[in-house]
Amino acid sequence: MFTTAWTASPQLPSEGFTPNWSREGLWRQSLRQVVRLTAGGDQLRVRLSNAYGTSPVRLTGATVGRTTAGAAVEPGSERRLTFGGGYDAEIPARGQLLSDAVDLAVGALASVTVTLHFDAVTGPATFHAQAFTTSYRGPGDLLADTAGTGFDAVTESWYFLSAVEVDAGRTDGIALFGDSLTDGFGSTPGTDRRWSDALAARTGRPVINAGIGGNLLLNDSAWYGERGVGRLGRDVLGHPGVDTLVVLLGVNDIGFSETDEQPTYRPAPVLEAAELIAGHQELIRQAAGAGLRVVGATLVPFGGSDHWGERAAKVSHELNEWIRCSGEYDAVVDLHRVLADPADPDRLHPAYDFGDHLHPDDAGYEVMAEAVADVLQAGQ
Repeated sequence: MFTTAWTASPQLPSEGFTPNWSREGLWRQSLRQVVRLTAGGDQLRVRLSNAYGTSPVRLTGATVGRTTAGAAVEPGSERRLTFGGGYDAEIPARGQLLSDAVDLAVGALASVTVTLHFDAVTGPATFHAQAFTTSYRGPGDLLADTAGTGFDAVTESWYFLSAVEVDAGRTDGIALFGDSLTDGFGSTPGTDRRWSDALAARTGRPVINAGIGGNLLLNDSAWYGERGVGRLGRDVLGHPGVDTLVVLLGVNDIGFSETDEQPTYRPAPVLEAAELIAGHQELIRQAAGAGLRVVGATLVPFGGSDHWGERAAKVSHELNEWIRCSGEYDAVVDLHRVLADPADPDRLHPAYDFGDHLHPDDAGYEVMAEAVADVLQAGQ
């Protein structure tokens, strides 16, 4: 039985992220992407997403191997991926493609490298904007380039690759669902210091990260993805092996309402806690209907940030109080409490502040993982 060991939630091809290959796509190029798995096994398979493509994407070939450093792959570990028995395949428009299983022993918290070769024009590429790790692109067919020397361009996004599954036989996976705080903004790029990474190390359980930077609970955005209540099924419930969902979402709905002059990339604001509570209730309904245990996380302190103001204070306090006290979540982790500055509880503790008074740093993400791990352990 396969268990999802890594995910990246798909996003609409967009401008505004640099360097960004999503709008131009790929043609006669190879794309190499490195991902860290949270479960091990003897076989694996990959999922490719064309969720926002209006036409099929032709994949000429693909490989997977154990990562060494940078774009290099451990010699002898590379495996040619097949799709329905063939090396080339199409990722359907608005759909996804699952590879056949391939023999490759990998350990939990180890990294694998997936290389995709596109000889035909892909058109705009479904991607995940903020990977906080390096991806590589080079001309021609570089599937066999284990040294990685042929790759001459880099970015910090993932393209088409949406999941890696291993034959771990695990059914105790944890899905983290949220925005940039879950995606890992503020963590040190290239070091796997998101709180999803820390939680996997602490619990020994598979953890998938379904965060999208800027994501909102109740509104779609061209830059920041589909609303949380709309994408939960695809980004969490559609992955095998998950039994627990942790929800940390709503700060952008609140923060984007602080100005009446909304930039074009910001959707309509939400001004009342009751609207956000209804959104959380919808997430609980969907996840509970799929048999998941659902854990609610209070919003972290964000006083002093560009999301903060009189309305933000009122709505965030009301939402956090509902999460703590309503009893609608199966369990609650009070991230606001563990990250707050004792001298001003509406602000992040200086030791955990990335610098924008909204996102934690590496140490803050470690504290978040510890708090969630404690709650999950108490509920076993």
